[in-house]
Amino acid sequence: MTLQESYIEVVKRSYSGYWNYLKHEISAPDWDNYFYGLIAVSLLVWLLEIIFPWRKKQPIFRKDFWLDTFYMFFNFFLLNLIVLIALSNATAAFFDDLLGVFGLHIGSLQLFDVDRLPRVLGLFIFFIISDFVQWNTHRLLHKVPFLWNFHKVHHSVKQMGFAAHLRYHWMEPVVYKSLLYIPIAIIGGFDAQDVVIVHFFALAIGHLNHANLGWDYGPLKYVLNNPKMHIWHHVKALPEHAKQGVNFGLTLSIWDYIFKTDYIPEDGRDIELGFEGDENFPKDFMGQESYPIRWKKPSGS
Repeated sequence: MTLQESYIEVVKRSYSGYWNYLKHEISAPDWDNYFYGLIAVSLLVWLLEIIFPWRKKQPIFRKDFWLDTFYMFFNFFLLNLIVLIALSNATAAFFDDLLGVFGLHIGSLQLFDVDRLPRVLGLFIFFIISDFVQWNTHRLLHKVPFLWNFHKVHHSVKQMGFAAHLRYHWMEPVVYKSLLYIPIAIIGGFDAQDVVIVHFFALAIGHLNHANLGWDYGPLKYVLNNPKMHIWHHVKALPEHAKQGVNFGLTLSIWDYIFKTDYIPEDGRDIELGFEGDENFPKDFMGQESYPIRWKKPSGS
């Protein structure tokens, strides 16, 4: 079998494996079921929005509610089926093959195995490293013009609500997972249950960050990202000293406080959200997905 054929085989196995997994997720509810877990977390946070609304004049079915709901299920499930699983597995195979040229394999780069640590400590290490890598990746999405064009989809939200969490272009998780693969592989030893626990915690915090809730968690605001902090990440009029963004934290806010990218000048309940020029940004799913392909750099810039 040629190298090209082996990669094609990886992609085929990825598609069939994920399709079978997706059918199982929908037909066989379990405690670690992503499909029903997403629905449960979403309904819970939406209920909190209804009971404790921060922006009281904002409708329950806010602007783009159904578009963001579609994005939730597309990005969480269909995106994986269409491209992400196959691409991730092919990337992993390519990286392993590349190491093989130098007589190495991913196991030889492994610094330590978290299986040898107490489970709670292993989970903590996994979570901290994942969140820090993703914080840096999020900064790149704002600072690199090519990546910012994809990230504009997420920042096109004009009214915040839980489902806005998963409004993003399909290219974003490709970037996140590619940059996360090596550090996680070097540590190694994580099992599926570890990933599920960390994933659902991050999902819940992400939903809360985008929800119509005026919470900051008191002293925990310096550790956990929160709605009052994250709304400033979506502010349209960025401060002069940080035109490429502020408050990049996903689950943890501590990185922003450590690296001085935090910005909460006042109560942000009624600030305008978006980005400069968003009035010309597509309002529909297909338009937003195709925007980075059609975008042309303004002349003179």
